[in-house]
Amino acid sequence: MKRFAVVFLCLLISEAIVFGGEADAAKVERGSKTAKAGFQNEDEIRDKFNNWKTDADARAWLEAMNHQMADINSVSASKPHGEKADVEVTVKTKSGERVERISIKLVSSPNGFNQIDKRWLATYAKMWKMPPDVVDALKLFVGETPPRESSRDKRRMYLDELDQIAQQAVVDFFTANKDEIVSDLLAGDGIHAAGWMMVTYKATDKPKWVIRTSADAIKFYSDGPVELTKAGNLKIGRITLQRKGGDNGRETAKMLQFKINPVQLFDAHHHTDGK
Repeated sequence: MKRFAVVFLCLLISEAIVFGGEADAAKVERGSKTAKAGFQNEDEIRDKFNNWKTDADARAWLEAMNHQMADINSVSASKPHGEKADVEVTVKTKSGERVERISIKLVSSPNGFNQIDKRWLATYAKMWKMPPDVVDALKLFVGETPPRESSRDKRRMYLDELDQIAQQAVVDFFTANKDEIVSDLLAGDGIHAAGWMMVTYKATDKPKWVIRTSADAIKFYSDGPVELTKAGNLKIGRITLQRKGGDNGRETAKMLQFKINPVQLFDAHHHTDGK
């Protein structure tokens, strides 16, 4: 699969949480700083990029993505629909043109979980060529197949309630295909795949942001084993797989969803070789 760079713009967490209080700006690693203002949504971030000449945050973001201010002729940002990239930024320089595709996570809690992907089981089964035994196990997990009488939830079964062979089939499948799965979940695939990740932590007057390449984000969130959680869901490195639930019991409650804690990306430089 041809991968494109993924931009994840991350504005995260108060100084007290991330840097333990009085963090000197010079000590803050490249790609992570105190933002000049809060950001409510992707529209504001797009608009800031378009005002890059006078917007200090946008200039810092561009520098974090390895652009030299002196080389930039123009910057144009837009929002593609239905893609992993929430904002696409076209940067024209003296040497040519580059499109930065950014996945944005806006968070207000250091322990909050953010949905990164949600689809029907059949869609994932086709995407990742799931074998029939894994599909059958996950049908019980989401409730497409009625649970056994002994299940602790009358709507579905948890993975730890399945027999050992079914549990192992699920774990083995996600272990064997982890790299492709995590890349698809975080970056997407094709022409609009994200190249960077951006997270904003909005709970304080001084929000933080951090930018990581998709390669670093994928490496970070895929780090760790594939295993069942105490709640009977699946952990794929630092990603959690759950039945969506909610929706007042509508059919959409049976969808699968993958979640991460975006705030953890602030620690990614401790775990990856990226900048």
